[in-house]
Amino acid sequence: MSEQNIADEISIDSHYTSLNGTHAGSGVPINKRYADPSLEDDPLILDQVERILHSDELRGCEALRRLLRFLADKSVCGQADELKEYIVAIDGLGKPSSYDPRRNSTVRIQVGRLRQKLADYYRTEGQRDPVLIDLPKGRFKLKFEYRNGALPKSERLYAPAPSGVAVANEPEAEQGTHRATPDWRFLLSLVAAVVVGIAIGASSYWIRPNKAKAAAVAYPAGWDADMEALWRPFVSMKRPLVVAIEDPLFVELNGKPGVYFRDKALNNWNAITSSPTMEAVKRATRSSEIHPSRYYTAYGEVEASFLIAKLLGPRVQNLTVVKTSNLSLQQLADNNVLFVGVQNIFFTEQTQAAPIDVPLQQVPEGIRNLHPGPNEPALFADQYSTAPSEEGVAYALITHFPGPMGGNDVESFTSYRSAGYVAAVKAFTNPDFVKPLVARLKQSCGGHMPAYYQIVLRVKFKDDVPTEISFVLARELQSRG
Repeated sequence: MSEQNIADEISIDSHYTSLNGTHAGSGVPINKRYADPSLEDDPLILDQVERILHSDELRGCEALRRLLRFLADKSVCGQADELKEYIVAIDGLGKPSSYDPRRNSTVRIQVGRLRQKLADYYRTEGQRDPVLIDLPKGRFKLKFEYRNGALPKSERLYAPAPSGVAVANEPEAEQGTHRATPDWRFLLSLVAAVVVGIAIGASSYWIRPNKAKAAAVAYPAGWDADMEALWRPFVSMKRPLVVAIEDPLFVELNGKPGVYFRDKALNNWNAITSSPTMEAVKRATRSSEIHPSRYYTAYGEVEASFLIAKLLGPRVQNLTVVKTSNLSLQQLADNNVLFVGVQNIFFTEQTQAAPIDVPLQQVPEGIRNLHPGPNEPALFADQYSTAPSEEGVAYALITHFPGPMGGNDVESFTSYRSAGYVAAVKAFTNPDFVKPLVARLKQSCGGHMPAYYQIVLRVKFKDDVPTEISFVLARELQSRG
């Protein structure tokens, strides 16, 4: 389910706790038995939360804004450690009481997205903010840190008085001591500072349209805002990145050592051993035994992994390349993963098990469109020849989806021709391709950059080399919750 769809389900007047210490619409004070005195009513904390809620990073992300406000309330009031996934779903995201965390991973997905949005915010708009807000993995409690000389309320020289305390009614000092009288010069400087602050605030309000120009991010050569939009999930977090390249399954014929057989339609050993075609090959070659072999990969996988490593190597601290046959489900959950090749059974199972609906599926004939729109075919069919030369048209599918637990990102570049997935990787790594591609992607998704999506590209090739790449369509992936 997209953020917009989630937002549509949420009533503006629904029940949640607001940062001013009351339940929205009720005026009833929240329970502050567990309030952290170093955080409660701290204006720096409250202002920072509001600043992020109204940032460009969360613009249009109503579900994430609601979730951040809810978690901030609970964290400031010391109640976040008591939160359970079900409570976050009901009170934080407005889900119905029938929500089942065992079958629905919406909370984990949205929490993972909020964590990423916070990291992205502090890389751009929030580079100089006085308070850092983070959402540690596996927790619902926000972490607040002060920087750039800012002090927590308990350490600040002139901290606001706690709620309910009348400073004017404090008891007199003991005999022999005097209450400090504010120096008039200090008061004068304080008034001057307030006036200057108001002037700066007013001027910043009136020049707000130029904010984007003032806060423009300087990107390195070969990297721009569109490239950042595509690759942000893989470069903005310290999570390791695994590039998984397909290592197709071959059959080594025992009767003919060094002779191998490959059928693209057979991608697991059970299918091979029960295949009539394989039985015919064994009889024809007089091979009594067959053995699996994954020693080889196509040149296309090598070229694609090189392009990815060339682009992301300088920007990702921990990048490794593995064979897909060696990629475990645990690795898929713990790392960000990029897959390149023919969509094999392992990745097919993972996309189908992901907590999202996947409307486009790679099949041997091309790409199946499960929910065709007006004038859209149900199948984008590949049309090519393999002999005497390899040329024609192949369709490539790029799928960006969450990992099994929703806390990481997985992206696959697939096609049943190597020219297809090589072209897809080129379209994502070459700035000349990226700019129009991002524009079309946003246009297809209501004007915003979707968190999870699928893209179909039409690739014309000759001698297995891409000669023309065209954008066909894009779909924003929606949560099953």
